[in-house]
Amino acid sequence: MSPYLSSSSHFIVKPLTIEMIDIISSQLFDRSFVLDRSKPKARFAMITENGEMKRLLQQVQEIAHSQASIFIQGESGTGKELFARYIHNYSNRRDRLFVAINCSALPETLLESELFGHEKGSFTGAITRKKGKFELANHGTMLLDEISEMNIQLQAKLLRVLQEREIDRIGGTTPIPVDVRIIATTNTDIEKQIRDGKFREDLYYRLNVIPFHLPPLKDRRDDIPLLARHFVEKYNRLDKRNVKGLTESAIEVLMRMPWRGNVRELENVIERAVLMCSGDFINEEDIGSREKMRAVETTGSTFVPSVSLKEMERKVIFHALDQTNGNRTRAADILGISVRTLRNKLNEYREKMEAQ
Repeated sequence: MSPYLSSSSHFIVKPLTIEMIDIISSQLFDRSFVLDRSKPKARFAMITENGEMKRLLQQVQEIAHSQASIFIQGESGTGKELFARYIHNYSNRRDRLFVAINCSALPETLLESELFGHEKGSFTGAITRKKGKFELANHGTMLLDEISEMNIQLQAKLLRVLQEREIDRIGGTTPIPVDVRIIATTNTDIEKQIRDGKFREDLYYRLNVIPFHLPPLKDRRDDIPLLARHFVEKYNRLDKRNVKGLTESAIEVLMRMPWRGNVRELENVIERAVLMCSGDFINEEDIGSREKMRAVETTGSTFVPSVSLKEMERKVIFHALDQTNGNRTRAADILGISVRTLRNKLNEYREKMEAQ
């Protein structure tokens, strides 16, 4: 997801890109963008005019230098990883590595090795020693994305790492001390996961020292015009277009949409609109009939499906994959499900086709 800029502070991503220079220079005197000269080494940016987001960013400034673990909750597409990177780049660990791992994207058999590493010969295929993500992130920050997808047995090992500040490689005999700031995220109801016995309550309390809950885009609609204009500028540069902005009618359509995919969905819509736009400004037709129909859903219209629920599910999944060029992680985010669930659904469809 694209970077943001807060109204209270301004951060620059390294390596510095032409895109970031353009964003900064074009918005420097806008009321939503203020240069923070007190943080010359700070290097990250967020864009928002929303009061709740500004409050969260102010909290980051107060806790970023601490060692405490952070737990970020929010729907898919709200920018949890972006927010985690913002925390890291505002902290005194910003000159060290930020290492992210998606706990839902790897099979359970590989996740432990990815986290903790392994010794040569510790299992079939372990032909060399491998450092895990914790060792790579030593003195830096580790993002455990979608941690609620982690196996319950592996959660116990993670709890020990948080308690003892040391890890054991698979097949290793000597504990390895690590100094890592943990940030975990989830898009699920974590308390329900705990009640259902799928997530350890003691691990949750270890991670939830500093909690953040990112609001969905439908609850921060004042950011939609600002973000839409930002994405227009971004895809003008990437796709060599010269779209000057959006019409009022296009903005009105965007403001009415439910945005179940949040900011990531908004970015996808604007990217397509920039490519489809034949004039100087994006109009409501460029936004697309699908989006306008979805906007109408919020006004109370009734939709009667002509296919079974299973078939509708299959169509929606393949449509999401088509929209993301086959990227399962992005498709899962748009659908609001885990990559594991998406993978299981695709296996189910394949098995059904093979049986026919």
